[in-house]
Amino acid sequence: MKSSLHLKNSIKSIAIGSFDGIHLAHKQLIKKADAIVVIEHGFSTLTPGWRRSIYTQKPTYFYMLKKIKNLTPKEFIKKLKSDFPKLEKIVIGYDFAFGKDKTGNVATLKEHFKGNIEVVAEVKYNNISVHSRVIRQEITYNNIELANKLLDRAYTVVGTQIKGQGIGAKELVATINLKVLNYTLPTGVFAVNATFNNKSHKAIAFLGHRETTDNNFAIEVHILEDFNKNIIGDIAIEFIKFIRKNRKFTNLNELKIEILENIEQAKQLL
Repeated sequence: MKSSLHLKNSIKSIAIGSFDGIHLAHKQLIKKADAIVVIEHGFSTLTPGWRRSIYTQKPTYFYMLKKIKNLTPKEFIKKLKSDFPKLEKIVIGYDFAFGKDKTGNVATLKEHFKGNIEVVAEVKYNNISVHSRVIRQEITYNNIELANKLLDRAYTVVGTQIKGQGIGAKELVATINLKVLNYTLPTGVFAVNATFNNKSHKAIAFLGHRETTDNNFAIEVHILEDFNKNIIGDIAIEFIKFIRKNRKFTNLNELKIEILENIEQAKQLL
């Protein structure tokens, strides 16, 4: 939680949803409330788990779906009123459903909650309906710039450093190899910002199967400047621009020539 539990007693309005991504549409709900109630399904892949709270200054509370999924709509609303005793307003999206088997809707909410109900209409960007599923799709299609527009920020994944093949620094260029879990991932080569040790670095990233060498899936990041190689903690990768698709090269020398060209492209893009 981003806030202490005792703050619940002063919260008068909440926005409810899964909030995977904290995207443009989510922000329309969040700005109308004192706090956020996240229904945690356990399969969010744009901003998994507690990381949603990074993208808002509002107090953030998590309800685990597996613990509340059998509550009727009436029981769920009763829980909200118990958890937030001064609750006067609930903010939801136009397609919000809740309670056991999602039998609750806006009408149900109005029936059992006598405070103010504010329903936020569909949010569009360039005639595209802003939904987490749409953003996930655009990321898998490598449409990073559009995904970033829908998110209203650079799409970011977080991972930990792992040991790589060992041929990067010797045969190609030095890279940081990452293990990333529970995120929707694009594939190919990208201009990125890599943040670790509390500092952001311009970088280039490869995600995909290493078709020229061992064909194993990898996430490799090359920093475009000198940096302290003693990396402590997580590494966050912000995707800025798509450079090229993944492909197989005849040999390592051909691959290295392409990598060096991509590095120059990344420098220009960043």
